[in-house]
Amino acid sequence: MNFAAKIAAASLAASIATVAFAENPMVGGAAMFETKNIVENAVNSADHTTLVAAVQAAGLVETLQSPGPFTVFAPVNAAFAELPEGTVDTLLKPENKDMLVKVLTAHVVAGDWSAAEIARQAQASSDGFYHFNAVSGDALSAKVVGNSVWIYDESGNAGRVTIADVDQSNGVIHVVDAVLVPK
Repeated sequence: MNFAAKIAAASLAASIATVAFAENPMVGGAAMFETKNIVENAVNSADHTTLVAAVQAAGLVETLQSPGPFTVFAPVNAAFAELPEGTVDTLLKPENKDMLVKVLTAHVVAGDWSAAEIARQAQASSDGFYHFNAVSGDALSAKVVGNSVWIYDESGNAGRVTIADVDQSNGVIHVVDAVLVPK
């Protein structure tokens, strides 16, 4: 291969890498890499420090680093701040670990579900909702409102997917603007 061909090949490879990288959105000011797992990416997001602290306190780091695949509806710090005063501090206490695990696993679904597939399932259903279960066993529902996917917990609280399809090596993250609370 001559020098010009090598340069052209290198340029093409860089372009493809840039396009592939550009497909995964930034979250919390940080690049999200498809080659890293959910925890490895989440720790870099400035918008998910509360979630990361909760995952660590719940002992779920190893689980969320496993092969999965998992779909995680990841609440931002502002969503945790909207909970009644003292809720997060109470959940983070060691004696409340079981409750914390239940809350966190209510945001995790088995499988790698894109926002488009969730929306397709919701739009194809007779009631306009896609009903599915979180790893916690709690019921979740998804609905398309305008151009947004909304995730509802069992109490009818809803979180809007603000950043969809953040691909991970072991699944996908959808950033949500609310904490889903199990019954």
